[in-house]
Amino acid sequence: MALKQRIETEIKSAMIAKNKVRLTALRAIKSLILLEETKEGFSGALPEEEELKLLTKAAKQRKDSAEIYEKQNRADLLEVELAELAVIQEFLPKALSEEELTQAIQEIIGRIGASGPQDMGKVMGIASKELAGKADGKAIADRVKTLLAK
Repeated sequence: MALKQRIETEIKSAMIAKNKVRLTALRAIKSLILLEETKEGFSGALPEEEELKLLTKAAKQRKDSAEIYEKQNRADLLEVELAELAVIQEFLPKALSEEELTQAIQEIIGRIGASGPQDMGKVMGIASKELAGKADGKAIADRVKTLLAK
């Protein structure tokens, strides 16, 4: 089932359950998808990798907002952001563990024959595409930098 259809089904469930926080998060996801689908020059449904990018971006926005609210001691807003983040993460693939991330990056490095820090751009280009939604971009970059420095 496509992400958009799953979201619509979940929206109905949230409405029936009267779960406002979940409903808000689901509507935000649906809005992102609809905005992307109606962009100029775009037709049809979004490919899965685009959906993952949208979800990852939405999750990152919630994390960043939660950090800010935590620094400002705004527990009320922090709670809402964390609840919405949890809903968004339900639709993202399971994140890779540190070991799995290291193995995946080592495999990419071996496949393209990267030998040092000068190849970071090549490795990051492939790793960012292949690991989209499975790992945070900053974590990928840190791991690539560490592995290429050896």
